[in-house]
Amino acid sequence: MTKQLHAFALLAMGLSVSSLSLAQEQTPPKLPPQATEFYTPVPPKITPGANNTAPPSDAIVLFDGSNLNGFVSAKDGSSPAQWTVEKGELVVAKGKGDIQSKLAFGDAQYHIEWSAPTEIVGEGQGRGNSGFFLMGMYEVQILDSYESKTYTNGQAGSIYKQHPPLVNPLRAPGEWNYYDIIFKAPRFDKNGMVTSPATVTVLINGVLVQNNVILRGPTEYIGIPNYKAHADALPIKLQDHGNPVRFRNIWVRPL
Repeated sequence: MTKQLHAFALLAMGLSVSSLSLAQEQTPPKLPPQATEFYTPVPPKITPGANNTAPPSDAIVLFDGSNLNGFVSAKDGSSPAQWTVEKGELVVAKGKGDIQSKLAFGDAQYHIEWSAPTEIVGEGQGRGNSGFFLMGMYEVQILDSYESKTYTNGQAGSIYKQHPPLVNPLRAPGEWNYYDIIFKAPRFDKNGMVTSPATVTVLINGVLVQNNVILRGPTEYIGIPNYKAHADALPIKLQDHGNPVRFRNIWVRPL
């Protein structure tokens, strides 16, 4: 019996080697180029902005320098926004509170330009501070950290207290910085559990500072961030931190 088993094993090994040799000798059939080409769906045609920061034709413009019609007070979500518009620029009005967009967004591409005050007041988090809150709760920090020192995960371009920026490409106070942000909203199941966390990519002045990072939850000043189920689309928010930060050219492309 042992000899028979040994013979069968040798036969099986021979068949396996033979099959492998045949497989290696065979080549995949030649395909025409058309076999790997498709023509639908066709990407919709849009017109890009006149320059690299201007809104493309499919963007929703939240602020173009003319008025605050795209925003309301974040205190109640309905009262008029009480910041000021000066020479086509949106200026934080100290003590008037945060403002939020009238429209709600989920996955989206954002563009926002801001300028820190030229009058240098304070240091660290007290200097040219504001914030851009995705869905009203995930903060991309706005701060005059051109030279001022603060904690690394709280400087401009950070996902506040979660991810520091890869580099600091800020321009000096009084000059304009622009953020380009790609945001993927979190997903929740019917029980409120996270099935896919939020992710964000941020460029400052064309320089990558956040590379598709995973958010651990909403921004927290104190404590550990934790997700709680929320709507698929929510307004964005701009922060009144008491500093007269200026904004212009705010637009969004829902994805």
